Amino acid sequence: MGAALTIFGLASSLGAIAFAWRQAQLRSTAQRRVAESRAPATVEAEAPRPLEQRFALRHPKLPWIVAGCLALLVHFATGLDWLYCVALLSMFGLLGGLIDAMWQGRQEALIEQQLADAIDLLIGSLHAGASVPSALESAVRETQSPLRPQLEEMLGRLRLGDDPKHVFRALTVRVPLDNFRLFAACLAVHYEVGGSLAPTMATVGHTIRDRLEVARRITSMTSQSRVSTISILGATYFIALIMWRNDPARMIGFLTSPIGKTLVAGALALQAIGVVWAARLSRVKF
Repeated sequence: MGAALTIFGLASSLGAIAFAWRQAQLRSTAQRRVAESRAPATVEAEAPRPLEQRFALRHPKLPWIVAGCLALLVHFATGLDWLYCVALLSMFGLLGGLIDAMWQGRQEALIEQQLADAIDLLIGSLHAGASVPSALESAVRETQSPLRPQLEEMLGRLRLGDDPKHVFRALTVRVPLDNFRLFAACLAVHYEVGGSLAPTMATVGHTIRDRLEVARRITSMTSQSRVSTISILGATYFIALIMWRNDPARMIGFLTSPIGKTLVAGALALQAIGVVWAARLSRVKF
């Protein structure tokens, strides 16, 4: 019975991991097809260009490598059962991927906020009578990382005489966000047809700030679900601690029995899956 429950728990964990990986693959395929549909239909003959380094790269394999090393370390250091080590592996891997996604989200929010501030500086310089390259340079000087390296590379390519259309397209490849696509499209249209850039950039700046405000409101409205999830997990471990303090011998016997090992390991794996699932449900795309 215990072996069957162990196999069922491991199969459920592997199935959940395979399902999440499949969903990520489908999402990346859909994003690639959308990007290809937005590309121009005509293909110009040009020399092959180097691949652009994307901003805020994800590390899908790193959390699982770290989780595997931690599980092996815990097993050989404390002699913990392999079933618990597998449960810890799944927990650390899923939570590590969640932390990686949260870090990427914070970096994207930061660079979008910096873009809105840089656009305000650009508009002020344009109203003062500066040219577009001079206004871009003054905005870059007042910008901090992570936005500054992206704008510096864009300005450097423009100074070297690179095609503006390719330069702005490369910016959207390095930072694949909707606000940057809008910013690059406005600059590309201005370099192509000319005209006054300040009114257009003012509209773009207002649009970006409105999107950021909506994102902050969504985050504040979904904070209740995150707090409730953390509270439920904390209550679970608090009850387990109370049971351990009241009757340690019976608790040790339960944790060392085959059924106890299976139930506890399955609970740890399901908790990790539930946390990741709740985080994905509370993440709203617009």
